[in-house]
This record gives sequence, structure tokens and C-alpha cells, in this order.
Amino acid sequence: MSDDFDGARERARRPEDLSRLVVERLNAGDVDGLVELYESDAVLALPDGVVATGIDEIRAAYARLVADRPVFQLGPQVPALRAGDLALTSSRLPGGPGATVEVARRQPDGSWRWILDQPNVLG
Repeated sequence: MSDDFDGARERARRPEDLSRLVVERLNAGDVDGLVELYESDAVLALPDGVVATGIDEIRAAYARLVADRPVFQLGPQVPALRAGDLALTSSRLPGGPGATVEVARRQPDGSWRWILDQPNVLG
């Protein structure tokens, strides 16, 4: 997969859009759409303590995750903390004490993609 969008999916115009888009795409089982939310060398922490590095590993992780068609909800978000082309994003997990934390980078087209994703920093 290239870093180019195919034009069919919504892009994250703000770093805060990424959390909403990931939940929408998880619920739709859209693995390709999920992968589009990450830079090609991104790192995603997995619940079992394993780390997925790069698009291929992230794609495989999401394919396993959506195979059983779980339903996800978007938790309350903290406003992104920005420094130039970087942003720190975070959300509380619905129904529990957990929280996510991610680092996003602005892309040349103005959209945002995650480069680091820790889906449950407190779990």
C-alpha cells in the first residue's frame, strides 16, 4: 500500500478526527480504511503486549480484530495538544477506566495520520 489516499474515504482534517474515523472503520470492518489512518512506519500497541510496526503488521492486527465483528464506541476526547506538524491525541475508553494516547503527524496534503498508537495506556 502506498501513502496516497484513494480519494474514496474521509481524511482526518484535524488530529481529533482520527479517533472518530478509527471507530467508524472498526465497526464497518474496513481494514484498508483503518490502515489509511497510519503512516507507513507507524507503531501500534496491541492488547496482548505485542507491538505492530509498519503497515503490513498493522493491517494484520486489524484484520484479526475485526474478524469477529465487535462493536466499538467512541469515548470522550481530550483536545489535541499540537506542536507544529505533530499532535498528541487522547480519548477515554467508554465504560472503563482506560484511555488511549496517540501521536499524529500532519501530512503534506494537510490531513493527519497516526505514527504512534497506544489504545489503552492504563490497561
